Amino acid sequence: MSGEFPVIQSKHSLVAKHVTKERWDKVKDIKTKTCGFTIAKACACAIEFDNQHCGIYAGDWDCYKDFSEIFDAVIQDYHGIKPDAKHTSDMDASKVTGNINKDVPVHSTRIRVGRSIDGYGLSPGITKQQRIDVEKLMSSALSKLTG
Repeated sequence: MSGEFPVIQSKHSLVAKHVTKERWDKVKDIKTKTCGFTIAKACACAIEFDNQHCGIYAGDWDCYKDFSEIFDAVIQDYHGIKPDAKHTSDMDASKVTGNINKDVPVHSTRIRVGRSIDGYGLSPGITKQQRIDVEKLMSSALSKLTG
């Protein structure tokens, strides 16, 4: 898939909007240091399927640096933020308000938890050896818990 500019099947995806031939050609031969991820692998869903909204996935943290022109454009568009936006965090729970109607309560919700450990690939790009190493690392850490 790397090399030639691909036909992007998800014509209305953020990949189709932001992955231009010019941008592709700048990064098409780059493999990330952590797990050898390529822009072709990152965009594979939008290239192969016609139903993607976003269509790009980072294989490791290096993707955000190595393919920054593409990832930054997609992330900014997806979140509706400007290039100079800064993340702020406020963990004050008293500031969380809602508009849940007591007559129509929420019965369930979902919380997504992802993991990223420096030096290891993310889910789309992690190698078999990295998975084994993460398992050992987590087993060691969890075996030290008490209580």
